[in-house]
Parts: sequence; C-alpha cells; structure tokens
Amino acid sequence: METGVLIRKIHMDCPLCGKAHEVEERKRFATILLKGDEVNYEERFYFCVNADEEENEFETGTMTNENLLNARNAYRIKHGLLTSDEIVSIRESYGLSQVDLARLLGWGEATISRYESKTIQDEAYDTMLRLIKDNPLQALEFLKKNAAKFSGANRVEVRKNIIEKLDSYGKEYLTRQAFEGEYVNYEEPSDSNGFTTLDIDKIEAVISYIAENVSNLFKVKLMKMLWYVDAFSYKLNGCAMTGMVYRHNDMGALPIGHYSLMNLENLNVREEESYNYDSMLHIYPTRGMDYSILNDDEKNIIDKVIKKFKNYKAKEIIDYMHEEKAYIETRPGDIIPFSLAKKIREF
Repeated sequence: METGVLIRKIHMDCPLCGKAHEVEERKRFATILLKGDEVNYEERFYFCVNADEEENEFETGTMTNENLLNARNAYRIKHGLLTSDEIVSIRESYGLSQVDLARLLGWGEATISRYESKTIQDEAYDTMLRLIKDNPLQALEFLKKNAAKFSGANRVEVRKNIIEKLDSYGKEYLTRQAFEGEYVNYEEPSDSNGFTTLDIDKIEAVISYIAENVSNLFKVKLMKMLWYVDAFSYKLNGCAMTGMVYRHNDMGALPIGHYSLMNLENLNVREEESYNYDSMLHIYPTRGMDYSILNDDEKNIIDKVIKKFKNYKAKEIIDYMHEEKAYIETRPGDIIPFSLAKKIREF
C-alpha cells in the first residue's frame, strides 16, 4: 500500500488508536475525478503506526479542504485557468476585498470568495479576471460600468486603489503593450516562436539572470545569448523558453521588437558611452527580480549559455553564430525557424 513521503511527526490524540502519540504527517500524489476529468494532485494525510493496516490514515477537516483545493488547482492548471492563489494575488494587487472585486466585475458578492476557496471558475469568468490582471485601465472601465454596485465612499476608495496601481504599474503596462504589439502575428505556437507564446515575465527574468552572471553585458551580446537560450531550450525540450521570434540580421539573430524589449520598465538598462563615443545599452541585474518563474531545467540551459559566452566579446559571439546552420540556411530579414535549432552546435 502506498504510504507516501514523511513530512514531519506531530504529537496528538490519535482518533484511530485512541492514544496520544507521535503521528506522522505524510504526502503523496493522488488522483481524483473533477468535472469528468481525471486529475493528479498532491495530498497530505496523517498516518498512525499503531492502527491496523485497513484503517491507518486520517485527515483533519482543514487538511481535507486543503487537499481539495490542491486538486481543484491542479484541474485549473491542466485547463489553463487561474489558480486560487493567482486570483488572490490579482485581488490583493488592487487592495480590494473579495466583495469589492466581485462587485467591480459585476458578479455576485460571494463569487470571488468561492473561487479563492473551492469553486472552479468558468472560462468566461477566468477571462474577465485576466483582463484586469495586468491592466488597471480595464479595471477602471469595469468600475464605471458597475458603479451602481458601490456606495459613494466605497466607490471612491476602490477607484483610489486602482489609480494607485495604475501609477505604480502604468509605465510597465504601456511598455509591455508596445512590445506585445510587435507580436500580434505570432500569438499562436509555431516554428517561428519555438511553439511558445510570448512570456514577458520570463523574458525579464532571463535577461536579469544573465546580467547577474555576465559583467559588461551590452545589447548586441545579449541578443545573441537570448537566441542561444531559446535555441537550446527548443533542441532539448521541443519548445523555446521566451516565445520571442528572431530575424536573420547582419550581426546574427535579433528578436522582433528589440527596441521595445529594451524599454521594458522591469529591466535595468542604462545608456552609456563607449570608447568611440557611441551610446551603448548596458544591461544590469534588476534588483528584487523574482527568478522563481524559471524552473531548474531552464536555469541549467541559461547557465550553459552563460558558461559558453560569458567572456566573449560582441564580435566573437557574432562570428560564432555566423557559423550556425540556422544562420547560414536563412537570408537577411528572414525569420529564423526553430526547427533549425536542432542543428545547433553543442558547447
């Protein structure tokens, strides 16, 4: 019988054997049927070593609720829906109560509470939450539409919170919009984007991660390293890491929207003069950058690229890339298909 992995031991009154002793808290992967779909999730339970084999496990009410929430979140992830934690994060980013967020979106007052604790949202509701996730302007539009659901003082307070988020997040939102606009023709997974849709959060994390480990990182070198990160990701895993699309350029691969990319507010980019008095973009690590968006496999790929090119000068990495079949087999201005990344040279 599967007994799971030991987490810790807790002294308690055991309801199975009726004695006070150390009970083992364990975890394991379980399967449940939700909305007609089989879902795998992690569950926790208590194990009594004194009880007979037929009944040696139990859960508290709190533990049961947490296990069910894990199962529902596993379903959400499987079907591309926001998890309960992500819904909480959206609400808290606006400083709103559950009731206020529900009213803002024109829903019943208990709806957000249910989505954060137990009920799986429908796709239409999920879409509305995503509309305001990174767009305070959309939240203001919802507030205008559903103003009657708020008292005067409450409406003023909610509007104040949205404006504060807009002020603190507005520049990043606008620069993201500009960058995303460059990718309107690449919104579906394809050979052009390595079967990965654009992920700006991950791009920012990758760039800052590289800057943490490469001193004197300037734009030309960074652009080539980003292509190698995506190319190796595609070669190893069948999909790119960032979702960026690259063109054949005289100086090697260059991502579409590279000017907008360098303007992203969450990047630490400074314009500096070089020895020949030309201005150059110097990329530094971003203080407080959250690297948890990168999994261990992705960090290993980035580390591999860093190890190879850390001490290369811009011209050296350009010359190195000029020898790649992905560059040789495309023409200036062409999109470099990721299928050619399978021919990339090993480091």
